[in-house]
Amino acid sequence: MLEEVERWLATRSWSVSDRPLHRILAAKQRTGQSVSVVLPALNEEETVGDIVAIIRHDLMQQAPLVDEIVVVDSGSTDRTAAVAAAAGARVVHRDTILPRIPAVPGKGEVLWRSLLVTTGDIVCFVDADLRDFSSDFVSGIVGPLLTDPGVDLVKAMYDRPLAGAAGQGGRVTELMARPLLNMHWPQLAGFVQPLGGEYAARRSLLEQLPFPVGYGVELGMLVDALHLVGLDALAQVDVGVRKHRHQDGQALGRMSAAIYRTAQLRLARGHLIRPSLTQFERGEDGFEPRTYSVDTEERPPMVEIAEYAERRVA
Repeated sequence: MLEEVERWLATRSWSVSDRPLHRILAAKQRTGQSVSVVLPALNEEETVGDIVAIIRHDLMQQAPLVDEIVVVDSGSTDRTAAVAAAAGARVVHRDTILPRIPAVPGKGEVLWRSLLVTTGDIVCFVDADLRDFSSDFVSGIVGPLLTDPGVDLVKAMYDRPLAGAAGQGGRVTELMARPLLNMHWPQLAGFVQPLGGEYAARRSLLEQLPFPVGYGVELGMLVDALHLVGLDALAQVDVGVRKHRHQDGQALGRMSAAIYRTAQLRLARGHLIRPSLTQFERGEDGFEPRTYSVDTEERPPMVEIAEYAERRVA
């Protein structure tokens, strides 16, 4: 490991207990910064309501840390929107945000558009499929941004159990993202959960970053932030254990392909000859190929969007 990364681990990796809530609230009052929490959601009616309710109770009603909770629904066919609204979130459908630019499927697309419908100086992203959720996920990663003006982006780190085994979750992280980062961006080798969906950042940083529309958004954001603001402006906070729905191996393969494509673009801004991935499933006549396109589109930095610039002036 690079000496720079060892130093970073000692100075930019914290535990949620390092910043008690009263200290974070005092910093928020002193600096006057506002906080938005965004949950990208697609068919998450079983979990999204509990997450919203906990954040609302702990960090809005009991302690005034969060100023708004926005659930961006990316086309759910279940009761995700109704459940989230009943729990106290403002629900916005992806397709109603910036309709001039037709939306495409993908998590990164939703996160990018959320910048247009939130107002916080600090934006905190939380996946909507978490179980046994704790508001520490939010206060833990927002805290450094409020207390340390030199920090611009904070990732949550945690254990990810799989089938009861500790630390066995995050298969794409271990098999794809971590090797890529260690080989090509070794300064980022200290991140425990580089692909984790729980992170917070200053709006002033997010609006300058391009957003891969799909699963490559987390890796792309980390790499681009490193180049834009430097390693010392990035940090991570241990928030405990993350429990969520795990995807099957083929879905993880498609995720890996999108992440590799994101890395490739950042390595050379080159052209992927075949932006697709063929996988195999056993059918009645043996193994049958299934070919999926790989996310190749990226959204430009939000500061380049006219509607966003007009909103800032207004």
